[in-house]
Amino acid sequence: MSETTTPVAPAPEADDRPQWHAVMREIVGGSAMISVLAVVLALVAGAVLIALTDEKVQATAGYFAARPGDLIAAVLSAISGAYVALFQGSIYDFRQTDFLAGIRPITETLTFATPLIAAGLGVGLAFRVGLFNIGGRGQMLIAAACAGWVGWSFQLPAPLHLILAILAGVVGGAVWGGIVGLLKARTGAHEVIVTIMLNFVALYLVMFLLRTPGLLQAPGTNNPISPAVLPSAVLPKLFGPEFNLHWGFIVVVAATIYVAYLLNRSSLGFKFRAVGENPNAARVAGINVKSMYVYAMLISGGLVGLAGVQQMLGTVTSGFSSGIDAGIGFDAITVALLGRSKPWGIFAAGVLFGAFKAGGFAMQASQGVPIDIVVVVQALIVLFIAAPPLIRVIFRLPTPVGHLPATRSKPGKPAPVEAPSKEAVR
Repeated sequence: MSETTTPVAPAPEADDRPQWHAVMREIVGGSAMISVLAVVLALVAGAVLIALTDEKVQATAGYFAARPGDLIAAVLSAISGAYVALFQGSIYDFRQTDFLAGIRPITETLTFATPLIAAGLGVGLAFRVGLFNIGGRGQMLIAAACAGWVGWSFQLPAPLHLILAILAGVVGGAVWGGIVGLLKARTGAHEVIVTIMLNFVALYLVMFLLRTPGLLQAPGTNNPISPAVLPSAVLPKLFGPEFNLHWGFIVVVAATIYVAYLLNRSSLGFKFRAVGENPNAARVAGINVKSMYVYAMLISGGLVGLAGVQQMLGTVTSGFSSGIDAGIGFDAITVALLGRSKPWGIFAAGVLFGAFKAGGFAMQASQGVPIDIVVVVQALIVLFIAAPPLIRVIFRLPTPVGHLPATRSKPGKPAPVEAPSKEAVR
């Protein structure tokens, strides 16, 4: 009996591209590039809105057929003027002859960014554990009330008084966030619903305290405002009294380093990330998922509370009202999304949004651009970040290496099949 010759299927074609090709694909198609291009695309959309709302552009559009060059010049002038004003109001004002006056815009950017970074770190840490903390407003209000009360109620030496006020605010925010984690762990309550409700509880509680003499209301007034913080509990100015930037920025840098270490180098951070990736698998591996929820919300609330402390002791030192959060609790969600929930990404995103806030006022003052356009740009950034495939299609970005198969087969041909052995043929 003659042996049957069986054709051997061709081996899969190996990926013979050089290593640098995979590295460049990862860089160009990775999440960091997606975030950068989302900002670029949002700025382009903002430029369109600036052109559409400019009065000179609207006037020249009426005779576009006769003199199209006037419309093009007006559009370019409106867009360039607005973004130059944004740069001058947020980075460096090159119209100033004094260097210190020229760098004042960057210090204003960092001042606006300080509470955004702190709150963004709290929201981002919760994201990494699979929790959606949108209770930033409530946590900031409670933290500001606790820090303010310590700040005006005690006569203590300057360093000790300031440290105690900061700790009181952080603990207040941590307790308010820990309530969410406890309810999530013990009853299974959804953190989104709980944080929304606690926002209103904190708001009306603080409003009641600000209207009640002897509690948080300033003596001798009927207005819902607190007393001024004593000078010993105020965050000192970082570069002197002529700049608004205070030592809270250094505290936020330290907080960023701490969160980066916590998430990437500590055993607790490993448990956080494991629960965020797959709580069922983490539970099987022996991790107490319920405890991780409580710990995560405690730390998240404390970080968001740090933003309230920055507002109370660094920005609004003359007394606070129920609007001290200034929308930072919700802006922090955008900052965390833009930073991909990574500590240094959140830091950079907070600085960017601080630049938008500082430069937006300059755009409105010098160019008449509505400040609402800056808000629209921020919203578009979130929209584009939430749709990475859209960014990849628009900019023709490659898919990261981690999403590609290990081997390639030629188009139109089926995947190779292993040939049977001679024994099986016989």
